[in-house]
Amino acid sequence: MAEYAHQEKDLIFALDIGTRSIVGVVGRAVGGRLKVLDIEQEEHGKRAMMDGQIDDIKQVAALARTVTGRLEARLGVRLERVCVAAAGRALRTQRGSFTLELPEEQAVETEQIGQLEAGAVSAAEEALQADEGNRRQLFLVGYTVAQYRLDNYPLSNLQFHNGRKVEADVVATFLPGEVVESLYAAMREAGLQVASMTLEPIAAMNAAIPAELRLLNLALVDIGAGTTDIALCRDGSVVGYTMATVAGDEITEAIMKAFLVDFRTAEQVKRDMGGEEMVRCRNILGQEERISSAEVSAVIQEPMDRLAQAIAKQVLEVNGSAPSALFLAGGGSKLAGLREKVAQALEMDEKRVAIAGNNYELSAFSDGVELERPEYATPLGIAISAGLGLLNDSYVVRLNGEPAKLFRSGVLKLQDILLMNGYNYADMLGKTGKGLNITMDGKHLVFRGEPGVPAVLEINGEETALSALVHAGDEIRFVPARHGAAAERRVQELLPPGFVGRVLVNNAEAALDTPLKQGDVVLTFRAPPQEAPAAPPQAHIPASVPVPAPAAARPRTLNVQLNGALLALPLKEKGAPYYLMDLLQYSGIDFDKVDRPVRLEVNGAEQSFQYELRPQDSVTISLI
Repeated sequence: MAEYAHQEKDLIFALDIGTRSIVGVVGRAVGGRLKVLDIEQEEHGKRAMMDGQIDDIKQVAALARTVTGRLEARLGVRLERVCVAAAGRALRTQRGSFTLELPEEQAVETEQIGQLEAGAVSAAEEALQADEGNRRQLFLVGYTVAQYRLDNYPLSNLQFHNGRKVEADVVATFLPGEVVESLYAAMREAGLQVASMTLEPIAAMNAAIPAELRLLNLALVDIGAGTTDIALCRDGSVVGYTMATVAGDEITEAIMKAFLVDFRTAEQVKRDMGGEEMVRCRNILGQEERISSAEVSAVIQEPMDRLAQAIAKQVLEVNGSAPSALFLAGGGSKLAGLREKVAQALEMDEKRVAIAGNNYELSAFSDGVELERPEYATPLGIAISAGLGLLNDSYVVRLNGEPAKLFRSGVLKLQDILLMNGYNYADMLGKTGKGLNITMDGKHLVFRGEPGVPAVLEINGEETALSALVHAGDEIRFVPARHGAAAERRVQELLPPGFVGRVLVNNAEAALDTPLKQGDVVLTFRAPPQEAPAAPPQAHIPASVPVPAPAAARPRTLNVQLNGALLALPLKEKGAPYYLMDLLQYSGIDFDKVDRPVRLEVNGAEQSFQYELRPQDSVTISLI
């Protein structure tokens, strides 16, 4: 076996896992552009992908290994780290809004803007979960702020403005967990470590529409075999992603039906139709066919019309109007006449709809590989994103010993990393078990659930907070919080020793071992004295319900301030300490319905759940 050099840190390896084929790109950043060293492409032998999503992990892994091996052999390098992209078809986009009330009129700082946006993203996820009807693991891909408001006045930037009430509307994008996991599983099977992940529409835009062009309102439409991914930009940033369910396969299937050929033959006819007047092929009956380009063109007009209309519908839905210009990318973009149909569907000048490729040279170049092909938009974009720092290949963070899944670069907080890896706020914040509220003999009794066990949050071995910034190379240790058990009581636990008589629960006779439920009403009737001498009838309040003790017998307490009010905590047995986690049950927050971050501060500084309380500490526990 040939000796290969190890993949150097600055050597970028990208794989585009497509429905029809896998494309590999190797390059490195040189002078602010990606120098492409080699490109390799191979088609799937059979259907291993369905509409851009991995169906057969082992088959995809085998083809990825084949493409990787050819590149390794030609370059003499053992490729170990790979940059990939998830298909746009599975994207779930949802709007979310959040309001933050400031304690007084003050300048809005970066931290408060981050809290505001996190709350809006959380609201978007909850709305998406409600729409889909059943909870599923979602990975946060990214979000765009659609609008800020300060005291009801719209602003594009909140920082340093003075006000009392700030609001944010965001458009957040999520991927279902199974999409991400299947991509990672295929790469592991191929012997590759995923160094970074982005989205196919973002990658294609990074190749076809460099950042310096994004001040204009532009659209990138990447027409693959199974999906048509769309990204839109304006004012310097990407403002939306969407997809159309019509793509290149519909064109191929129309040719199959019209000329009775198999899928692979129909694909070849589609590719050859623009080159020769007559296309030779064999149909499924074994007969030789000579099909003219005019015949093929006539057959595909109807599915091309549907594709153009689907593209126009999605672009208008996300953008609100036709963009200033539109770029067509992907293999499907080369269909003769499609460019004109898209322009017509959007009522745009045909000159403003172009085939991608002319702008690649702004971000990439090569000494020996022809790059100006529209089908290279996504694989080139994945490599460009990593090589030019748009999604940094060296930005590797390990979470519990494994590389964390990262969908974007830039400033990331610990909570961002956890959200991107499928955890939610319930995992980060242990909840006290549900309380039990009942009424007994006219008195309202409350039994607290057991306190939750706080999450373990560490970066490089140091205890930290959710808002801590994460840097390349950091090691994160996270143990999800464990929720406390719900309060449970049976009838007999509420009765005094030696009780003799009847007990009704919700006006029905109840046995002593009857478990009580939320809201139950309990009535006790003691037996007459001659039957069971006892003290005068009264409801017994268990020791677990706080009852003020006589002053002389009052136990020693730990006195702290919670949200501005004095809280006296009876000392625990054997002098065990109180932790910040212990105060959650007194905060007044219903942790069963928490849908956004919680601020945990002691004496004005953010602290973790494990902070040990001291006398006179001033504690703030509030929703952000």
